[in-house]
Amino acid sequence: MSIKTLSIDEFLGMAGQKLGTSDWITLGQERINEFADCTEDHQFIHIDEENAAKTPFGGTIAHGFLTLSMLVKLCESVSVHPEGLVMGVNYGLNKVRFLAPVRAGKRVRAHIELASVEQKDDNRFLVQQNITVEIEGEDTPALFAEWLGMSIVA
Repeated sequence: MSIKTLSIDEFLGMAGQKLGTSDWITLGQERINEFADCTEDHQFIHIDEENAAKTPFGGTIAHGFLTLSMLVKLCESVSVHPEGLVMGVNYGLNKVRFLAPVRAGKRVRAHIELASVEQKDDNRFLVQQNITVEIEGEDTPALFAEWLGMSIVA
């Protein structure tokens, strides 16, 4: 898997294409605890292994927003960008659905589709990626997101 640089015409023509599947990453308890500290979201289902084990989850789970925030890492090696790219910036999300919890220690990976590319002007392209985050060994994905980014070229 690698990042591909495309001409502007090729980039515009990629809309609707599946880009691929990312490598697996582990959402371990240490990462979950650090996210809890950063966001000050210390709900017991994320950090208290003993009490979380008594819930239907059977143990601690990653924050949904932690899983969502991992999209940058998950998508970095499976992407395309236009020639002359200066930077890409988050533009927002059209839709996010948290479909299944990610239990601490589980691995996740992303399936990425370049849903649309809209040229806004000579230097800006609004890009929508549809991303499904799979949990290893489970039928229901962790999340689905329509993620928007602005690619800026020189």
